[in-house]
Amino acid sequence: MLVHDTVGTARSQTEIDQIRQSLQARYDELTGEYDQAVLQSQVLRLVEVGDTAGDDQADSGTKTAERDTAQSLLRTILDRRAQFEHALGRLEEGTYGWCEGCSAAIPVERLEIFPSATTCVTCKQTRERRAA
Repeated sequence: MLVHDTVGTARSQTEIDQIRQSLQARYDELTGEYDQAVLQSQVLRLVEVGDTAGDDQADSGTKTAERDTAQSLLRTILDRRAQFEHALGRLEEGTYGWCEGCSAAIPVERLEIFPSATTCVTCKQTRERRAA
């Protein structure tokens, strides 16, 4: 469990350590995924550079799409990793589990599903509606 059952109460050092360990483990997993994706992207570039003879428009389009997909994956992983890094920082500050929008406690269920959440569901929905 990532947070105390009673939201809004102070966490024990054991609970904080469990949360930190869980967040750090996911951060480390994402770092490994990023490193692997970078390696795959580099291999893809080397293949592109060495294999352009006889390319037609379809081949060029396919290579561009593959390159765009690889770059999108890298950005997504970096974004997710930054979210966990932010969550670790909030844990150190003592603000983990509290909404950045309204300062209310983020429900335990939300943090268990989305440990790097920084907002309650209501504030998240409001932000998404404004962005649309």
